[in-house]
Amino acid sequence: MARDTTQRRAELRDRLIDIAEDEIRANGLASLRARALADKAGCAVGAIYNVFDDLTGLVLAVNGRTFGRMGAEVSDAVRQGPSDPVGTMVVMAKGYLRFALRNPRLWRALFDVQMTADSDVPRWYLEELQRLFALIAAPLRILHPETPADRIDLMTRALFSSVHGMVLLGTEHRISAVPEDRIDEMIEFLIPRVARP
Repeated sequence: MARDTTQRRAELRDRLIDIAEDEIRANGLASLRARALADKAGCAVGAIYNVFDDLTGLVLAVNGRTFGRMGAEVSDAVRQGPSDPVGTMVVMAKGYLRFALRNPRLWRALFDVQMTADSDVPRWYLEELQRLFALIAAPLRILHPETPADRIDLMTRALFSSVHGMVLLGTEHRISAVPEDRIDEMIEFLIPRVARP
């Protein structure tokens, strides 16, 4: 009996993640509503909170999938790209841009979820984020072999923040950004100048 309950909860959890992912992909994070999710999942609203503590927990589960897909796409781009460290970082940044362009609402949900550095973020979520940062840190360590780990971490976050800012401003067509079709050029301009020793 306990196994049946556990299995039903796991199935409901997966169904809710699928439904939430589809909703975010189609309409963005702000469109997510517990009642609509419950209706689509065929459960009571309260059943959602038997599986997730709150809607943020559900969004984090969707974001976990998104991180995984984004990491896989960036890794694939790296495998097919140049082997020099700067070229690798350019390819990674362009892979990040492509992912954002193809999955704009899911990508935005990674950053729009109501979490801060002081929030009680699940360990697995931080590990997913760290995996993405590790992709950036690897070529930086090759370029800067004598640099301490905490400095590499700072450089990693600075590069990520720079690329993320260009992608965000460009894809949202902000007045301060370059046109979306020139973000590649910005990436090619910035990374070699910032990443080299």
